Amino acid sequence: MTDLFSKYTSLHCKRHPEGILEIVMGAPGKLSTADANMHRELAEVWRDVDADPDVRVAVIRGEGKGFSAGGDLGMVAEMTQDFAVRARVWREARDLVYNVINCSKPVVSAMHGPAVGAGLVAGLLADVSIAAKTARIIDGHTRLGVAAGDHAAIVWPLLCGMAKAKYYLLLCDPVSGEEAERIGLVSLAVDEHDLLPKAFEVAKRLATGSQSAIRWTKYSLNNWLRMAGPAFDTSLALEFLGFSGPDVQEGIASLRGKRPPSFDPQCPF
Repeated sequence: MTDLFSKYTSLHCKRHPEGILEIVMGAPGKLSTADANMHRELAEVWRDVDADPDVRVAVIRGEGKGFSAGGDLGMVAEMTQDFAVRARVWREARDLVYNVINCSKPVVSAMHGPAVGAGLVAGLLADVSIAAKTARIIDGHTRLGVAAGDHAAIVWPLLCGMAKAKYYLLLCDPVSGEEAERIGLVSLAVDEHDLLPKAFEVAKRLATGSQSAIRWTKYSLNNWLRMAGPAFDTSLALEFLGFSGPDVQEGIASLRGKRPPSFDPQCPF
């Protein structure tokens, strides 16, 4: 029988005892960037986690210098020019959020270094999110010149409250792992050398507990996220509307030039 996870090339999946599946983004010494292939795989993998009878819990982490570095700027630029690409990435971004929410198996995230973009979606929607105290969680959408879509509207206000969500999402200020735990954005913050041991300790406890009780508890609690679906759908639509506008062009140019953006102060509406 073909392993469900053998088809993944940007994500590296490893089975551990007691039904724990480790999902690794990136490669040693590098930051994981969500290019077209990784973006697609991040959306799809949760269906296979749900379908595989041998998987009881998934642990997602980043390899190398951080958890995730955000979207590939080449793909972002292509989205601004090509409607078909924009529509495809919108569908994947939608599926990534809903597939994590609807995956029956619990998900544990272990975040270190920068945590941005599509990887951060899984990191914060995980059922147990664990961050190194020195991790840097950043929602960079408004810095790019588009609305904070992805996962932000569906989960940040629920986790850390509207006041903190607005502050960090509007200003794109980084949140350390330690601060993220303090405001309730993540479940736990630990020293970086304790990050993976703690993530696998939690995963083992979930994997050896009552599977029906754990999965039904997750399903029930995630109805809070399902009720926020309309807010998420709106935010994602507005984000992708922004990819057809002028501000994102300046956002891309400023990131490539490693300079602050200079957006037009006049709003078209």
